[in-house]
Amino acid sequence: MSQTRKFTKDFKLAVVERILNGESVSALHHELKIKRSILYRWRDAYRAEGEAGLSRPRGRPPGGARLARTTTKTGSQADAKRIAELERKVGQQALEIDFLARAFKRVNEDRQRNTEAGGPASTEKSEK
Repeated sequence: MSQTRKFTKDFKLAVVERILNGESVSALHHELKIKRSILYRWRDAYRAEGEAGLSRPRGRPPGGARLARTTTKTGSQADAKRIAELERKVGQQALEIDFLARAFKRVNEDRQRNTEAGGPASTEKSEK
């Protein structure tokens, strides 16, 4: 198992100040053996909330799991409703396309019948 390290607010503040003074996050990552994502998180928290952003407790905020379940359930219900609505619309459009295709076919058949001259053309010359 990997051991998680805990960092003091003062340590985080010192690292963030080094980042803000232009030191490379990659260099700090190698020097301090702290993931770059964590260093960026500390920098962003400091920019957003100042020193208070660096003293955020570890783990999920209280009630987060319950809120996530509720949001997901509500979101999935809304998604299911939207999917059903779109499927109905696709079905209606398929019916309209079939209707229009049949109508177009009939119009083309009628045009072909109306342009015929009445009978097969004769290949013999008529004598007058």
